[in-house]
Amino acid sequence: MPKIRTRTVGITAAGVATAVLAVYCVQSSQGATPAAGSPGAVVRVDQVGYTPGEAKHAYLMTSASVSSTSFRVRDASGKEVLTGRTGPSTGGWNNTYHSVHTLDLSRLTTPGTYRVEVSGPDTATSPPFRVAPADELFGKLIQDNVRFFQAQRDGADVDSTVLKRKPSHLADREATVYDTPAYDSEEKQLLAPLKPVGGPVDVSGGWSDAGDFLKFTHTASYSTASLLLAQRTTSAGGEKLAAEARHGLDWLDKMWDDSSRTLYVQVGLGKGDTEDGSGKIRSDHDVWRLPEADDALQVEPGDPDYTIKHRPVFRAAPPGEPISPNLAGRVAVAFALAAQLDAADHPDRAREELEKASHIYALADTTPHGELVTAFPHGFYPEESWQDDMEFGATELALAGQALDDSRADQWIQQAGHWAKEYLGSDYLGTLGLGDVSALAHADLAKLLGSGTSSTEVSRDELVADLKRQLNDGSIRAHRDPFRAGAVYTDYDSVPHSFGLSATAQLYHRVTGDSRYDAFATRQRNWTLGANAWGSSFVIGAGTTFPHCPEHQAANLAGSLTGEGDILAGGVVNGPNAAAKLKDLNSFPTMRKCPTTQGNPFAPFDGHGSGYMDHVGAWQTVEPADDFTATALLSLTLSTTPKDTESEADQP
Repeated sequence: MPKIRTRTVGITAAGVATAVLAVYCVQSSQGATPAAGSPGAVVRVDQVGYTPGEAKHAYLMTSASVSSTSFRVRDASGKEVLTGRTGPSTGGWNNTYHSVHTLDLSRLTTPGTYRVEVSGPDTATSPPFRVAPADELFGKLIQDNVRFFQAQRDGADVDSTVLKRKPSHLADREATVYDTPAYDSEEKQLLAPLKPVGGPVDVSGGWSDAGDFLKFTHTASYSTASLLLAQRTTSAGGEKLAAEARHGLDWLDKMWDDSSRTLYVQVGLGKGDTEDGSGKIRSDHDVWRLPEADDALQVEPGDPDYTIKHRPVFRAAPPGEPISPNLAGRVAVAFALAAQLDAADHPDRAREELEKASHIYALADTTPHGELVTAFPHGFYPEESWQDDMEFGATELALAGQALDDSRADQWIQQAGHWAKEYLGSDYLGTLGLGDVSALAHADLAKLLGSGTSSTEVSRDELVADLKRQLNDGSIRAHRDPFRAGAVYTDYDSVPHSFGLSATAQLYHRVTGDSRYDAFATRQRNWTLGANAWGSSFVIGAGTTFPHCPEHQAANLAGSLTGEGDILAGGVVNGPNAAAKLKDLNSFPTMRKCPTTQGNPFAPFDGHGSGYMDHVGAWQTVEPADDFTATALLSLTLSTTPKDTESEADQP
């Protein structure tokens, strides 16, 4: 599902600490680096690299078809190590690049650093790329993904070595709970003042959601679950990954009041104002500042900026009442996964986590009416499916129950099968990402059903078939795309959806032992890391060309804008989007301008209705987000683990 982030442009909160802002409003004087190049023949490669045994493809973009043109690969010393010829055109891209050709590099298996050179009517040289074992290739990238979450930390426990972070939003320790906010039909303004209904509650800590400072249970539970799954899959992330997953879980523990059975779903206000437009309530999206500036505000109730410092907290439902099932399922997943990981060494803590998971899951409203609860306003994170969340929750509860010898495990397996069947019969069948977690649920439930457990309403074959459905949908799109990408370029979340498809293909292989989608998985990763029309990696710090100017307040105001030094390494951005959506860029007086804002060096490579811009105001393409990065991290950790380590021995 698309993520829609709307902001009010060009407004500065009157009470923001001007001294803090003045320090960081310096415009960079360094020139732009048009790393993507200028019109002419260009070669696109995965700038992080390829593993020795996998299929390897690069792409040549030219003004005319050049089938069977020769190319060579040289190593770091300049020695020619491979030669070949371009394949037939995979299609045209735009009015300049009428032809895209595949370069098959699969015979390149010796570890090293290489470049591709194309000769003939058109000449071009690729950026450098590596061939290396998966753990070497992706280890640093995974560590950078973890570092992104460290940069996202809110509260007192921040890492000062990342973007000069300082404690922030300490008022969240004693926050007021408000009733569900009511917005107009376009979700632009509040219809009535916020109504306090409880508190104070301690909701400090956690992660900022994206380039802003809101905190959502919806995205935090997905991200925490993804980190815990990554931790369960491999040790590649090490102690820092485990610590960051625990940091996310600790905040979810604050957002769930087990004694009153209350789930809090949001900290902060993304849309304020009032129906008459008087601007009596200003929101997080109305200012561009460092997060600690909010703590410096001198405000009283009734001041426009009061809710920026004293951030409102909203509930999923009143205490003890049914919770939107998408939230109940995915929050239960996070606690159940923690219980699985703690079962052996911390059994008492694991049992507490399992009980919290079971309580949350039991409160799910399984006959929901109207919009599912995700965020306020709902348009920030619209979502339609929920049976997948319930399947995921029951599956992970069952696995935790088995690990702790809990008698309820079989009951949860039956519930997982029921919700899987309901999902398969629903109108909202998607692919892996924030809005659809069925692939994660299916993979674990299929393994449960393949281990000799009793039958359920859904069979293992049906689960495998739906994983194939997701991959086939992506494969059909990829077959029509010149760069073999399975995502939709003109929609939100193209990059995380690509990582999601790659992860799903790897999960499918682990469940079935079937390698038919392995090359598809690799190509989706390749596309996100540089083998695309723009020749840019969409992971900050990965490769030679990547976003230097993300729409991220802390990175923009406290970090480097040159791509070197203190950058938001590991952050995953949305990537290409519909070109028409890039006409409305955000602009605040306090934004630091980046070298890449002087023109758009990527514009010559826009095509098929899509565009990409590395510009601090282009939230549509370069705003990093927790769920984006969590999906990438999970996909990359799956890539570091041999694919046959989790496949079932008793395949049907």
